[in-house]
Amino acid sequence: MRDSHDPRRFSNWNLNRRDLFGLGAGALAATYGLAAQAQTAAKPTAPPPAKPTGVVVVGLSQEPVSFNPLMPGVEVDEVVWTSVFNSLWVAEPDGTLRPDLALAVPSEANGGISDGGLAWSVKLRDNVKWHDGTAFTAEDVKYSLELINTAGFKARTRVGHAFVRDILVKGPHEISWRMEKAYAPYLAMLANTHIVPKHILGKAADPNTAPFNNAPVGTGPFRWGTRQPGDNITLVANESYHGDGPYLEKAVLKYIPDLTALYAQFRTGQVDLVIISGIPANFYQEAIKLPGRKVAVAPSGNLEIIMPNLGNKAFAEKAVRHALYAAMDKQAIIDAIYYGVPKPTESFAPRESWAFNPALPVQQRDLARANKLLDDAGWKRSGSGTRMKNGVPLEFAVSTTTGNQLREQCQQLIQQDWQQVGAKMTINNMPAAVIWGEFYVRSKFESLLVGTTFRTGVDPDPASRFASDAIPVKGGSGGNYMQWENAEADALMKEGQETFDQEKRKAIYFRLQEIVREELPILPIFQYAPIEGVKEGLIGYRPNINQRQNAWNMGSWYWAK
Repeated sequence: MRDSHDPRRFSNWNLNRRDLFGLGAGALAATYGLAAQAQTAAKPTAPPPAKPTGVVVVGLSQEPVSFNPLMPGVEVDEVVWTSVFNSLWVAEPDGTLRPDLALAVPSEANGGISDGGLAWSVKLRDNVKWHDGTAFTAEDVKYSLELINTAGFKARTRVGHAFVRDILVKGPHEISWRMEKAYAPYLAMLANTHIVPKHILGKAADPNTAPFNNAPVGTGPFRWGTRQPGDNITLVANESYHGDGPYLEKAVLKYIPDLTALYAQFRTGQVDLVIISGIPANFYQEAIKLPGRKVAVAPSGNLEIIMPNLGNKAFAEKAVRHALYAAMDKQAIIDAIYYGVPKPTESFAPRESWAFNPALPVQQRDLARANKLLDDAGWKRSGSGTRMKNGVPLEFAVSTTTGNQLREQCQQLIQQDWQQVGAKMTINNMPAAVIWGEFYVRSKFESLLVGTTFRTGVDPDPASRFASDAIPVKGGSGGNYMQWENAEADALMKEGQETFDQEKRKAIYFRLQEIVREELPILPIFQYAPIEGVKEGLIGYRPNINQRQNAWNMGSWYWAK
């Protein structure tokens, strides 16, 4: 799993706690001005044009290179996918699912899901055409779902899809299938599964290398235009689009790898939006004062956490995990290193999720409590100041990506915190290609400072990260690299996957969050809050925590003038 936080540039990052507090005080005060502007870019002030008009230039720090939406890709690739293709339904910012290629989102209430979640039926729009003029039909949906499960195809994910059986085209615009097991998160997975054309990709000798993958044909609001590798991609309006819009004539996706240069082009007006990587934190105070620009703190489902390896003798003790958590000054990290923008969290669920439990105990830095927990657990201070138990020192490494200066600063603060309670933390950083390989997925680390998410797509199901059968080093399949095992949590996650009633699922995940907060298989620090910039006058930009990038609705964007 790749490291999800981009490094920023600091002239001097070898700072002590006093230095960092001084840096954070003024920055935190300015945060309130930033937050006040967070949604101003999303308020329409003029009606959309009668026909596609104008161009938007979207600044990206990574170059999109994967254009088949069923194959592996990252956030910048999804800017293309959500503009060129459609899914059966779309996840809105509030978590609701809006029909897209489907006429309705199937549910037990409307009969689209039946037989205890095993039978699914979907009716499709009859007015959709591919960009080449061919009619979209249920055959395209069947082909897409089958391709994902085809042996040898390099599918982006098979989560949920692997349970699909007996796909039946009941008519040009109706399809049904059965599930091997009831799996409620599949609704959310389909919201991020774009449908590809059978009449093009189905004729390819190898879909992995088909020409389609470099010149995609979709049903979305924009058609593939031109690509200048290393520089930009131009998408053009699909004037035969079945939905509202598009209102822009063209969208240019501009690749600018240097974050400072990207911000400079936003500042001077060459770029209209800066999304995904966003504006570096050290520029944000300047950015909020720029005339004709809006700055938004965009919600993200990613969390910054300490991930302990519970296979380590010290971390296996809950008392040790609680003591280390109590000793951390999370707010100092947020204020001093991240300019006060992110909010501390106690949960694995993002606060915007319908499953978020707001009543979890709030961590407060308490060195006295931390020391007592360790004393009571039998960890006694030695002459060196490092605690010992049965001859074993309370000593461990925290690893992260080499060169990520924000995280390196964070390590320094945490190291100071834990030293005060007799825990000796060392730093063992590695290049990304090393740390996120076997070291991570085979649980060879002692602990990690990492940004990650605990959802299945946009669904709150965290089973792939917390279930006992998701520990790779113990023969499982998933991302429980902490090696946490808890029988009650396992039972709750299984029930949550098999239940389609959202209120029942909410109660399940509320209880699960209580267990995780009590057991602390992860030490949560904050929920990500990327700073994105938008030129004033662009209407329709809507940050969406249920998408991996905020150009997800570019077909509805337009200029006020």
